[in-house]
Amino acid sequence: MAKKGKKYRAAASKIEQKDYDLREALELLKSMDIAKFDETVEMAFRLGVDPRRADQMVRGTLMLPNGTGKTKRVLVIADGERQKQAEEAGADIVAGEEIVQKIQDGFLEFDAVIATPAMMRVVGRLGKVLGPRGLMPNPKTGTVTMDVANAVKEIKAGKVAYKVDKTGIVHAPIGKKSFGLDKLFANAEALANSVVKAKPPGAKGKYLKSVYVSATMSPGISIDTSSVSG
Repeated sequence: MAKKGKKYRAAASKIEQKDYDLREALELLKSMDIAKFDETVEMAFRLGVDPRRADQMVRGTLMLPNGTGKTKRVLVIADGERQKQAEEAGADIVAGEEIVQKIQDGFLEFDAVIATPAMMRVVGRLGKVLGPRGLMPNPKTGTVTMDVANAVKEIKAGKVAYKVDKTGIVHAPIGKKSFGLDKLFANAEALANSVVKAKPPGAKGKYLKSVYVSATMSPGISIDTSSVSG
């Protein structure tokens, strides 16, 4: 295991062996001086679900009240009039089915993918490339749609999609470290509330097993689950 740097160790020494109130944890995180860039702040939820079971899948989308602080590069795969609508809405890349081969050849200069339903017949071939990266368009997240213009605008405004991974963890960004405490807190509450509401009917026992907040280069801070359980 690589040895942690001096700044990381100094930050870790600030963390007490306890579960923090959400706002207190964010305040502590903002006090950590590690990176020279504006780090992304992320929350991670370890859930009491079995992702292998269809009735225990957890996924959702939400608009963070204060955005993510990152401008996402949006690819829209459409044809005809929908291409024009996507361009006018601010999509960074607009293409037809020819983009599929380009992506298969290694092109991945985008952060989100939107496709019209008709295009999914060819986009489906990208499952092995886009799926593991969380980029595969899906009707449940609003990224397979005829209303490509609105989908582009929502993603640009800070729409976040999350999905439980195979280890039972959901993680998603809640903003940048440079955000004011109130803005980070509002975003964190919004994400936590969404994850709690997404509890599947098949989940039994304790749903929120643990919650952590961290920045790109920082250690994680454990959150008292009762402070984010709605």
